[in-house]
Amino acid sequence: MTQQIELGLDTFGDIQAGPDGQALSQAQVIRHVIEEGVLADAVGVDAFGLGEHHRADFAISTPDVVLAAIAARTKRIWLGSAVTVLSSDDPVRVFQRFSTLNAASNGRAEVTLGRGSFIESFPLFGYELSDYEKLFEEKLDLFAALLRNESVTWQGTTRAPLKNQRVFPPIETGTLRTWIGVGGSPESVVRAVRYDLPLMLAIIGGDPRRFTPYVDLYHRAYAQIGKPAQAIGVHSHGYVAASDEIAREELWPDYKRMRDRIGAERGWPLMTRAEFDREADHGSLYVGSPETVARRICATVRALGLSRFDIKYSAGTLSHDKIMRCIELFGRKVMPMVREMLGESNHAISA
Repeated sequence: MTQQIELGLDTFGDIQAGPDGQALSQAQVIRHVIEEGVLADAVGVDAFGLGEHHRADFAISTPDVVLAAIAARTKRIWLGSAVTVLSSDDPVRVFQRFSTLNAASNGRAEVTLGRGSFIESFPLFGYELSDYEKLFEEKLDLFAALLRNESVTWQGTTRAPLKNQRVFPPIETGTLRTWIGVGGSPESVVRAVRYDLPLMLAIIGGDPRRFTPYVDLYHRAYAQIGKPAQAIGVHSHGYVAASDEIAREELWPDYKRMRDRIGAERGWPLMTRAEFDREADHGSLYVGSPETVARRICATVRALGLSRFDIKYSAGTLSHDKIMRCIELFGRKVMPMVREMLGESNHAISA
C-alpha cells in the first residue's frame, strides 16, 4: 500500500501572548494546543506533532497526554511527538504511553525519538550529561526490541535488565510508527538504519540542501545491508498568512524574540531582519503566502527525496488566533498546492 507525501504540523506549546499582550499561562496554552490539533484534523492535515520540553517558554512536557486529549476529538490525523527525549526517559514507559495512545486513537499514534536540543531533562530526571551518548544508544536498543511486540530479554548499564518480559499494552496491529530525530549527526543516521527506522531531519537553519549528504548516507547504509530505505522526513519552522508581506511582518517580532532568547543561552548573536529574510528566501524558514510556502516545501521535498514534511508553526509569543489562521491556510491551501505541484513526480511511501 502506498500514500502521497505526508504533510504535518508541529508545536512545542510555545507560550503565547493573550489579547492584552501578556503571556498566557501554560495551562491555557495547552488548551489552545488541543484546539489547534482539532482544527488540523478538520482541515485535512496529515500529522500533528508535539515536542517535549521542560522549560518555562514551552508548555508541553508530556506530549502523549495532550495527544490523548486530541485523539478523543479527532478521527484521522496521525498524532505523535515532534520529539520524545528518550535519553532521559524510560524506554518501557515511553512504549507503554504511546502504545496506549495508539489504542485510544485507533492506530494513529507515532513517536519521534531523539536526544533533544535542550538539556533540562537530564538534571530534572537525575541523568548525567557525561552519559549523553550512552543513554540514547542503550535506550534506543531497548525500545527497538519492544517494537517487536514480543517478550524482551535485554541488559545494559543505564537501567535494570529485562528477562522474558512482556510489556503491555502491546500494539494491536503491526508496530508503533517510530522515527529517529536527527539534527546533524552522521552517527544518528547510521543508527536509524541499524534499527530499520525512518529518519526525521530537524532542519532549523540554512539551506536544506546541506542535509543531502545525510540523505545519501542513509541510502548507502541501507544498500549495504540489502534493504529498501525507510521514509525520510523534515521538520522546519514556518508560518502561513494571506501574503508574503503579512506573514513576515506577523512572524518576525515573535520569531526574533524566541531566537534571541535561546541564542543568548548558546552564545549566538542577536538575529537581524536581514538574517530572517535570508532564511525566508533561501533557508529553512517556510514563511509566506500559501503559494510561497507550497513552492518552497516542494523544492525541499524534491531536493532531499522526502516522504514527509512538517512545519513547526508556533514561534515565541505568536498569538493563538494567528496560529489558528495559519493552520487553516496550511490545510486548505498549502497542502493541495504542494500535491498539485509535485504531481506524479512525488515519491510514494510505504504506509
